[in-house]
Amino acid sequence: MMNLSRWKVILVVLATIFGALFTLPNMLPPDVRDQLPGFLPKKALNLGLDLQGGSYLLYSVDTQALRTERLTNLTEDVRKTLSDAEIPFTDLGQVSGALSVRITDPGQVNKAQNALREVVGAPLPGAASGRDVTVNAQGDQRLSIAFAPEAFDADASRAVEQSIEIIRRRIDQLGTREPNIVRQGKDRIVIEAAGESDPERLKSVIGQTAKMTFQMVDDSVSAQEAAAGRVPPGAELLPSTDGYAPAYVVKKRAEVTGEMLVDAQARFDQETGHPIVQFRFNGQGARRFGDVSSQNIGRRFAIVLDKKIISAPVIQGAITGGSGQITGNFTEATANDLAILLRAGALPAPLKVEEQRTVGAELGADAVRAGAVSAIIGLAGVIVFMIVMYGWLFGGVSILGLVVNGLMIIGLMSVTQATLTLPGIAGLILTLSVAVDANVLIYERMRDELRAGRNVITSMNAGFSRAMGTIMDANITHLLSAAILFGFGAGPVKGFAWTLSIGVLTTVFSAVLVTQILLAWWFRVTRPKTLPIA
Repeated sequence: MMNLSRWKVILVVLATIFGALFTLPNMLPPDVRDQLPGFLPKKALNLGLDLQGGSYLLYSVDTQALRTERLTNLTEDVRKTLSDAEIPFTDLGQVSGALSVRITDPGQVNKAQNALREVVGAPLPGAASGRDVTVNAQGDQRLSIAFAPEAFDADASRAVEQSIEIIRRRIDQLGTREPNIVRQGKDRIVIEAAGESDPERLKSVIGQTAKMTFQMVDDSVSAQEAAAGRVPPGAELLPSTDGYAPAYVVKKRAEVTGEMLVDAQARFDQETGHPIVQFRFNGQGARRFGDVSSQNIGRRFAIVLDKKIISAPVIQGAITGGSGQITGNFTEATANDLAILLRAGALPAPLKVEEQRTVGAELGADAVRAGAVSAIIGLAGVIVFMIVMYGWLFGGVSILGLVVNGLMIIGLMSVTQATLTLPGIAGLILTLSVAVDANVLIYERMRDELRAGRNVITSMNAGFSRAMGTIMDANITHLLSAAILFGFGAGPVKGFAWTLSIGVLTTVFSAVLVTQILLAWWFRVTRPKTLPIA
């Protein structure tokens, strides 16, 4: 094993160069880093919230609002299905978390039941009926339409996952660097935005549902009549912010939804110079928007954002281009924020702020200094121990392996853009402190072989070969522990586990391979008769 294999030498040299190149940007000021040649890496470590300062927000997903919305949509689906099938009905409404409807004609109860089973709901694996909606006949010509219990659980879980992705897109468009967004428990989301010192700015963009729909205005009744309680079936009264009317009566069914948008940009109106938001639909949205506008020329349609009408223009002609614009009392900032929300997509359910914190940059700087001091003290202790126990040669070789190990850890974290947190620094210090364990095992095995009367080359070979099993056992156990922490932990625990995992891999490489190459080179040059650690 003490032969200088060419592949081992090349691997050690490349690993050292890699670590040095990708660690270098962390040692340079940002302005110097930006001026580096294009072929050199420029990515530095991402500092977490506790090191850089920033905003911490804890949201909960309002799954009850999601349940209410689904029941409302199901009501409209039932109404439309029965109307299209020309089945007379009455008393359609919500009863105990389900829908109840009475079929007027006793002879059409089965027809209504079959029509609803074919149209409403969607397939749902795991549900007893195979669909997320059940339709059952009750007494007195009534049908009960209810969501399967699994449907709401699936909706809630899906809503949390969708919310995380939408929040990430919204924050990314704000320019905040590498936000940490993770799920906590069943329906909570933790957001850590390092470097973002204004949590109110985050909340204004994150918390708005931004669910946009295009609904036809119902002119059969005035807003005053609707406010008095005379709202037609299938319609609703919504407040308006367009500056022309305080409220409008609109059809509940959305003709076009915001999910069909593919782009939204803040612009200025060429005629008035006021800020506007231009939007563009996908193919399906463009066709539906064209059909609706061509069939309703001369009527108003409402652009609804989070149950508030922001514009209610009159359709002057068929709009077939698949694009349009939203006008209103916008400022440049509010128009840009609305465009960001529409591009990122609507949240599937409202979010509620459960906790909010701001971490100052000064606190983070103190943590970085404390971590650096801890690392220096720990490294100094390791250096003193190794030199005292194994002399300048073998102790120095271990220290060189430790330097390569540190370069590789920082380099790999920079490449993967891992976020370094205060627990991550603890993991880094722990890794460097125990990195020489493998060298201790190797050196002690060499001593045992020398005491048993073996020669130098045999003792050195035995030190590496016989200690390898113990080294691998210890580090595999270490790696499994880190994997468990990463899998079941959250936030800072994940940062600690990630740093520890990288450290385990680089430690085995540096403590074994780097040490072996350096000692083999020393043996070839000096041909010693005895070992300095005997």
